[in-house]
Amino acid sequence: MVTNGLIKTDFTESTEPYRLFAEWLAEAEKSEPNDPNATALATVDPDGMPNVRMVLLKGFDEDGFVFYTNLDSTKGGEILATMKAAMCFHWKSLRRQVRVRGPVEKVSDAEADAYFASRPRGSRIGAWASKQSRPLESRFALEKAVAEYTAKYAVGEIPRPPYWSGFRIRPVSIEFWQDKPFRLHDRLVFSRSDSGWETERLYP
Repeated sequence: MVTNGLIKTDFTESTEPYRLFAEWLAEAEKSEPNDPNATALATVDPDGMPNVRMVLLKGFDEDGFVFYTNLDSTKGGEILATMKAAMCFHWKSLRRQVRVRGPVEKVSDAEADAYFASRPRGSRIGAWASKQSRPLESRFALEKAVAEYTAKYAVGEIPRPPYWSGFRIRPVSIEFWQDKPFRLHDRLVFSRSDSGWETERLYP
């Protein structure tokens, strides 16, 4: 297929999911007005009740998809209890969606330290000041904590809190979805097997 002089390949013929995801994310970075790396992250609580919230993808490779959080937050606790999660990327400008699901592992301390050090100073202070997901008595209490940690770490590097780290979803399946007219969408799912990735097209 040729569009505007460019050859467009059929993504349903792809055989490698990470390369295809990289291509789609690169296109999203050019067309999405905000946070092309935003993804809905789904977990479950001890009763099996699902929770979903938006997080930012901070890295991916053939080992999986990485994001960071307060381990004492609701999502942190739910992931640590099950070590399973799912993600859904939706790029409205491109009419595309990618679903990822699989077991989860913590990133190494070295990975977490390196990413934490790359964050803006205010974000690093915020990681210390916020007791994420727990009741907040007032906005003033949060601002007071920010002021206290700003003073504490006024000079020098800000260390990573022991309760702040990252997780990596190691997918067992990755599904790519492309909008088509009359809801006759294209869907391609990659499923991990002992020999690599197997692909299958799905009805819309």
